[in-house]
Order: sequence, then C-alpha cells, then structure tokens
Amino acid sequence: MYTTTIDIRVRYGETDQMGYLYYGNYALYYEVGRTDAIRQLGFTYRELEEQGVMMPVAEMQTKYLRPAYYDDVITVKTILKELPAAHKIQFHSELYNQKGELLNVGVVTLAFIDARTKTRMNMPDLLRDKLAPYFQ
Repeated sequence: MYTTTIDIRVRYGETDQMGYLYYGNYALYYEVGRTDAIRQLGFTYRELEEQGVMMPVAEMQTKYLRPAYYDDVITVKTILKELPAAHKIQFHSELYNQKGELLNVGVVTLAFIDARTKTRMNMPDLLRDKLAPYFQ
C-alpha cells in the first residue's frame, strides 16, 4: 500500500454561505492529494504527459461525513490500496480535520491514455517501477 498526506487550509472562497467547505471543492482536495502523491514518488503529472501519458478521471465516488469549515486545516490522506494491473488506477482519499476526525472519503479512478492515439494503455513502466516496492 502506498500512502501520502498533505495539509490544506480551507480558504474563504472555497466555502458556501454557511462557512462550510463547498461540496464541489472536495474533488480539488482529492486532486491536490493525488498530484502530491505522484510528486513524492519523484516525478510530476507534467512529466508523465511529456512522455505521452494522459490520466483523465473516469469515475469519482465521495461520501460526506462531517463538514469542513473556513480556516480549518484539512489533512488529505491519499492511498493506493493496490498496484494497478491494467489501464486504470484508483486513488482513495480520506480528509481529516485538526482533531483527527474523518470528514470525507472518496475514490477517484483514472485511466491511462496514450496522448498520441487517444486509446487506453497500461500503467507506464516508470510509474509501476516507483510503486512496486510498496506492494511487495
């Protein structure tokens, strides 16, 4: 299993009239977690794209348990529970407040797409090689 965490402070512009983190912004927090997880492996989405690999979102599931509020520091935990065997990768997200309370859980599935042919492809060897040690 591969796990990373990153903290994000809820900004005023991300909240609704009640001062809650607006429900649509949770997807952005998942993305911050995913991009940081890739960065912690030693490369970026941009580098994958330069190598001809696109990773569009194919599916997203989310469950809201408690609200996050303006100025809260949210810990985004990003988890890869399994090493992908084919053309999709699933990132599991857990969002916690400063008290350690679980606020939200989500699963985002991305597909590996060849940028040139626009067809699906298997996980690039570069990414597989970086992730494999976490699944042995």
